Amino acid sequence: MIVQGIVRGHRDGHGFVTPDDGGPDIYLPPQQMRTVLHLDRVRVRVGKPDRRGRTEGQIIAILERSKRPIIGRLLNENGVWLLAPEDRRYVQDILISPDGIGKARAGQIVSSEITQPPAPNVQPVGRVIEVLGELDDPGMEIEIAVRKYGVPHQFSAAAAAESAALPDVVREADGAGRVDLRDVPLVTIDGEDARDFDDAVYCEPARVGRAKGWRLIVAIADVSHYVRPMSELDADALERATSVYFPRRVIPMLPEKLSNGLCSLNPDVDRLCMVCDALISAKGEIKAYQFYPAVMRSHARLTYTEVADILSNTAGKLARERSALLPQLLDLHAVFRVLLESREVRGALDLDVPETQIVVNAAGKIETIVPRHRNDAHRLIEECMLAANVCAADYLERNGQIALYRVHEGPTPEKLETLRTLLRNLGLTLGSGGAPEPSDYQALAKSIEDRPDALQIQMLLLRSMQQAIYTPYNVGHFGLAYPAYTHFTSPIRRYPDLLTHRAIKAILNGERYMPRFSERVTMNAGDQNARRASPRSSAPAAPVAPAAPVPKGQARNLPVWEAVGVHCSANERRADEASRDVESWLKCWYMRDKLGEEYAGTITAVTGFGLFVQLDELFVEGLVHVSEIGADYFRYDEARGELRGERTGIRYSLGGRLLVQVSRVDLDGRKIDFRLVRESTRLASGSNKTLPTAGEITGTDEEVFALNPQTSVGVRKSRATAGATTAVAKGKGRAKTGAAKRTVAGASAKPGSDASRNGGNSSRKKPRAKPEAARKRTR
Repeated sequence: MIVQGIVRGHRDGHGFVTPDDGGPDIYLPPQQMRTVLHLDRVRVRVGKPDRRGRTEGQIIAILERSKRPIIGRLLNENGVWLLAPEDRRYVQDILISPDGIGKARAGQIVSSEITQPPAPNVQPVGRVIEVLGELDDPGMEIEIAVRKYGVPHQFSAAAAAESAALPDVVREADGAGRVDLRDVPLVTIDGEDARDFDDAVYCEPARVGRAKGWRLIVAIADVSHYVRPMSELDADALERATSVYFPRRVIPMLPEKLSNGLCSLNPDVDRLCMVCDALISAKGEIKAYQFYPAVMRSHARLTYTEVADILSNTAGKLARERSALLPQLLDLHAVFRVLLESREVRGALDLDVPETQIVVNAAGKIETIVPRHRNDAHRLIEECMLAANVCAADYLERNGQIALYRVHEGPTPEKLETLRTLLRNLGLTLGSGGAPEPSDYQALAKSIEDRPDALQIQMLLLRSMQQAIYTPYNVGHFGLAYPAYTHFTSPIRRYPDLLTHRAIKAILNGERYMPRFSERVTMNAGDQNARRASPRSSAPAAPVAPAAPVPKGQARNLPVWEAVGVHCSANERRADEASRDVESWLKCWYMRDKLGEEYAGTITAVTGFGLFVQLDELFVEGLVHVSEIGADYFRYDEARGELRGERTGIRYSLGGRLLVQVSRVDLDGRKIDFRLVRESTRLASGSNKTLPTAGEITGTDEEVFALNPQTSVGVRKSRATAGATTAVAKGKGRAKTGAAKRTVAGASAKPGSDASRNGGNSSRKKPRAKPEAARKRTR
């Protein structure tokens, strides 16, 4: 069989081809990678599975070479200039010709282009096209990430000219044909550091039939009035598809004149908006709604902290200062409470996963990492936005308009079986068998609230589900338990929301909306995840509702909607990957001066090659390699998700508590390695001694606990020599057939990486969601 696809390199030297038709990845051995680079497009002949079960491919044609610049450090080795790629998926160093150095100096971070592609026995050759600076320069990690992941970070000259030509204020003519809401005390509620305000809210009591209810107005910035189809601004916005958020810097989807000015709902200035005006019953049901274009004037710019303070103390200082707004804030809180009750009745998943915030200093480096607390003000705005998004999806569906839905499918059968096996070993069950409902997930989450391993179990639940995507095929939103859901509320920073606005406007004008895009934009084809939820993909394990039929006469438009859905989904993941890359780099930099220090932490993932541990004090995660656990011979039980010592019987499982020492920091690899603190003396195998919590660890002889919360199996160990910072030893591991694998050492790789899927003693787990990204996963 012959297939075409994109090459995805791997740092261990091999690679994969992601087929264009969405089939499974095809493995490329290291010798096949000698003629190609990461992101090249190739045609391969699919062969038989190798001894590890990976379907191998043989490259028979190179269809297109990637034009993406390669970022790396410029080196001079014995007079030979080399570029060591920062992205380890480029498995070969790049030779730089002497006349291609320009003004770059050895050790600098540069961007290069390939002038001569690789051959079987010849390294690729390139030239420097941009000097980014020194590795220690402030913000260098962001400069690297935007280029490494191909994030557009400069607006085209044509788009900049269009933006400059826009007016600075809303003109009187712009309000023609719009509802005037300038006398309605709409307010924005955002974080303290927010600069673009794309939503404002207002609430007042209203009669819903004969019963009490509320009128909820959600006003969203009308970006579609200024960013027109086929314009240069639209082309740049589509190319980005989303804003990208880094510590201290944002790569916006729209130029600043729009994102922070003309389209931002700043206080006390006129702004154009699209409005969802809804009636909410006392049971939290949306009984009626309408959409219309309007002109508004925000009466206040409030923060989450302010609103939470006002709601918790209505007689306090802040409440007195905002006395004119207090009645509507109380009404907003009341409608939030009934919407929240409706959410519980609906059985929507609402995991309270802690989030963290990176605080950086003037040099752009981490000063500290602190927990981010969500209060009622955060959840109030969230419920208002959910209500508006649901109304938008229903409006599009009722009017037979094809659009992009925000689809979240249930767990695949494979993930569901893995989850249930792990839960059984913890004495838990998910539903009564068969495909679970969102309410089953929520019931389980509530039942574990008081367990010490509740956070780790919640992360298991999150990892079992698929990522939400954009697609014209509505199969519902599993996590939120909605039969139809779309994105309407953030057109400043998300392109799908802009498309939703255009589609709603078309319906209001009695028309059908068909997307038209500039030919200069190349759509991101994404990967298999971005192409799910179509009639050609496998059905989800537990869909909320069957896919709606395609409106009559619009089938010919589906390929365009499909393509833009895949593009937006892929670019959303690209933005997340770039943000995580920067955060990982910053955390590694932050930990460089903490080598040899000891911290208590929790096991967040167990693999065949070691334990991933998150430190309680610093909120940083690292790997305790299996070779650093102890002198025992450890067997990895994939079904139970644990490592067990054959001689001692010690078990390491999810949620276990450890005391670890920072042993190694790898900036280039974005990895932090720990070693387990231990004593030379050992207790007999099978000891059932209950071990102390982190706060009880004192003195030189410490109880370091590898604790399964259900069995409390541990062993007494001694403190390792303070200050030892040697690198983790690596070697080849051994494995038995079946789920239980023996491991003495293995590749240091993140769970879910290609290395962990395909090499050595690795796990078959998927990538683990970070706490900071947990809510993004389903929304």
